[in-house]
Amino acid sequence: MRKYFYILCALTLFGNLPCFAQAKYVGGDISLLPSYVSHGAKYYDINGNAIASPLSYFGEQGMNAMRVRLFVNPENASAEDKGQGVVQDLEYVKNLGKQIKDAGMAFMLDFHYSDSWADPAKQWTPNAWASLSDTQLYDKIYEYTKEVLQAMNAAGATPDFIQTGNEISYGMLWGKVNTSSPKKCYPNNNDNWPRFTTLLKRAVQACREECPSAKVIIHTERVAQPNNLKAFYQKIKDYDVDYDIIGLSYYSYYHGNLNALNTALTQMESTFADKKIMLVEVGYYHDWQPNNVSYDLSSTYPINGEGQKAFTSALINILKSHANVNGLFWWWMEANEYGLDWNTKRVTDGWYNAGLFDNQNGKALPALYVLKDFIEGTKVNGISNDPNMPQHYYTIDGKHLSENEALNRKGLYILKGKKILRK
Repeated sequence: MRKYFYILCALTLFGNLPCFAQAKYVGGDISLLPSYVSHGAKYYDINGNAIASPLSYFGEQGMNAMRVRLFVNPENASAEDKGQGVVQDLEYVKNLGKQIKDAGMAFMLDFHYSDSWADPAKQWTPNAWASLSDTQLYDKIYEYTKEVLQAMNAAGATPDFIQTGNEISYGMLWGKVNTSSPKKCYPNNNDNWPRFTTLLKRAVQACREECPSAKVIIHTERVAQPNNLKAFYQKIKDYDVDYDIIGLSYYSYYHGNLNALNTALTQMESTFADKKIMLVEVGYYHDWQPNNVSYDLSSTYPINGEGQKAFTSALINILKSHANVNGLFWWWMEANEYGLDWNTKRVTDGWYNAGLFDNQNGKALPALYVLKDFIEGTKVNGISNDPNMPQHYYTIDGKHLSENEALNRKGLYILKGKKILRK
C-alpha cells in the first residue's frame, strides 16, 4: 500500500513563497492533430513502436502545454487555405481544448479573428463582419470573444493563455479581402493605431471577464527587426493596452540565426521587464526546405533529424539564458502524412517538413525528445493550490517525472501544487 503525506504551504516550512509552482511551459501548436488522427495518420515513437494517443505521448515526453488556433468561419476560406489546414471552427476547438485540459496540460487559445490565416500579410475581416463600421466592430470583437470563451468554459476547455490576434504586427481586421486601402498599422506613425488598440482592448476586456485567471498574449513576428519589434510594444504600452505576455514567432529561415533571436530577446527583456515572453511559434526543417527561405542555416544545422535536434538544443540554450522567457511552442509539431490515403483522406495539400514526425514513416524525430529540456532543471518557485494547474509530477528542483516514476520513488515530489512525501 502506498503512503502519501501532503505537505501544505506553511510559512514556517517554506517561507513566504509565491503561489506559482511551474514557471515554464513547453509544447506545440497541435491544431491539426484531430484531422490527422481521424484520417488515418500513423504515429510511431523513434524506435518504431505505435503511439496510441499522440497527445498523451507528448505529455509523457515532458510537455505541459498545447496551442490551438481558431477561425471565425473557416468554411469561407479558399480551397487553397483549407488545403493548408484551415479547418478549426469553434466546435473543433472546444473538443481539442477539452482533450488538452483532460490530459493535464495548459491550453493556449489563438484567436485569428478571420475566416482564414491571419498573419502580417493577411488580417482580413471575417465575411460576416465585413460590412460593419469601426464602432460596430469594437462591439463585435468583444461579443464574439466573450461568446467563444463562454462556450469554451462550458465545454471544460477553459484556456490558460489567450492570444487576442495572430501575428498582429500591422494590426488586424483590416477590412474586406483585397480592399484598396487596408487599415494597417505601422510603428512609426499613428495611422489606425487608435482603431487597432480599441479592438485589442475590447477583446482583452472579454478575456478578463470570462477567463480572469488566463494570461493574455499579444503576438508578433518581428524578431528580424528588433527596433520595429520594440516600437510596436512601446505603442501598445503608450495606448495602455492590458496584456500579460509578449508572444513571438521565430523561424530561423525567415528571421535569421540564433544571434538575431538573442538580440531581440535581450532588447525586449530590458525594455519591457514586467512582461513574460513566449515563443508561441517556432520550427526548423528535418527534410528538404523550400528554395525561397530568407536564411539558410543548413551548414550549421543540417536539414535532417539530427540537424533539427541540434537546432532545438541550441535554441533552448538561448532561451534558458533569458529569465523572462517562460514558453516554447513548436508550430505544427503533429505534422505527419504517413498512413493517409491521398485519394480520399487528404488533410493537407503538401508536406510541411518542420514538424516532429517523419512524413515518410511516421516516426518521431529526435527533436521531440529534447523539447523538455526547456523546463527540466527549472527550480520550483513555490507551491499553489490552483485546481486548474496541469497535472504533472515534478521533483523539488523542477525535473519532470512520469506518473510511474513519481509513484515508485521515495522522497518529495510535487503534484498539482502540493508537495508530496512518499516513504
